Amino acid sequence: MNILYLINHAGRAGTEKYVYNLTKAFNGKKANCHFAYNEPGLLSEQMEELGVPMFRLEMKNPFDLKAAKKLAKYCKENKIDIVHSQYPRENYIAILSKLFGSGAKAIYTCHLTYFPPKIWNLMNKIVMRKNDRIIAVCNYGKEILCQIGAPREKIDVIFNGIPKPSAPVRDRSVLKEIGVSEDAFVIVTLSRHNKEKGLPYLVRSMKRLREKTDKNFVCLIAGDGPLFDETCSYIKEQGAEDYVKALGFRKDTEKILSASDAFVNSAECNEALSFAILEAMGHALPIVATDIGGNPDIVNPEHFCGELVPYGDENAMSDAFLRLMNDSEYYKKCSGGAFNTVSSVFNLDELMEKTFEEYIF
Repeated sequence: MNILYLINHAGRAGTEKYVYNLTKAFNGKKANCHFAYNEPGLLSEQMEELGVPMFRLEMKNPFDLKAAKKLAKYCKENKIDIVHSQYPRENYIAILSKLFGSGAKAIYTCHLTYFPPKIWNLMNKIVMRKNDRIIAVCNYGKEILCQIGAPREKIDVIFNGIPKPSAPVRDRSVLKEIGVSEDAFVIVTLSRHNKEKGLPYLVRSMKRLREKTDKNFVCLIAGDGPLFDETCSYIKEQGAEDYVKALGFRKDTEKILSASDAFVNSAECNEALSFAILEAMGHALPIVATDIGGNPDIVNPEHFCGELVPYGDENAMSDAFLRLMNDSEYYKKCSGGAFNTVSSVFNLDELMEKTFEEYIF
């Protein structure tokens, strides 16, 4: 089987990690993988390292006929069986390429959890009926797909996953470099600095937590993004520099997770199934997350790995961390629940098998 993965921006976010995981799992084993992208980045570099055949495909808009023709030509020349696209623009082009004789099935994974303008609903009803299968990475994503015109019978929910983690080991050595005391309760988030991630709300919640406890704690924000400077300014404006630290982009996020005590996801919107939360759970970190998008698929009473809080409720978030800081038995239960859940429910190998079944449906 020949599979082509199609994505516009080959950067370093969760969707790119998803494509990389699929390629690494299948290439040379279950299939021969190919890759097409528009904007280069970390993912295109990783694909090159894997030795995957790839090419740049300029995709100006969802109705780019030139891109569809070029994609169809590549599919015919390389006998591509599956085109697996990641976003609406790429999916439309994959469907259009069928009209030019690509001969490939069109699989679409929806990583989005927001409603497009209603004008797109009619187009979605037409286009998505031409998809052979559709994957949603969370249950909320599936419901949105159904409401915007995708045929329910073609949609399956397959969660994101990570490799089964080994027993977690706490290593606080990286804290000295960051300027954090080893006896601090360390809260961490791995987050892009953009509006959707709700970082001002996180800063305000940490300020509220500071008002409620004298215990030593710190919140680390690891990541970059267009609003990084604004986040730093907001931390200073709130007088929170002593206990909220924006670290910028870090290559050693595994070390930071290993040095931490709990993980926070403060997303305001557009959160599907967070790889960062799963990676934190692999380190047995309890989770405090907003009740947005796919977060309830991870954090819920059945999994007992932490707490969901309403976005914008600073008291709810600060109280959730107070419970983790003050109740050692509760902390241990959440920690164990996090590790057990990610090892079973979000096991990458099992989820990759489910994805491959979509290809041969």
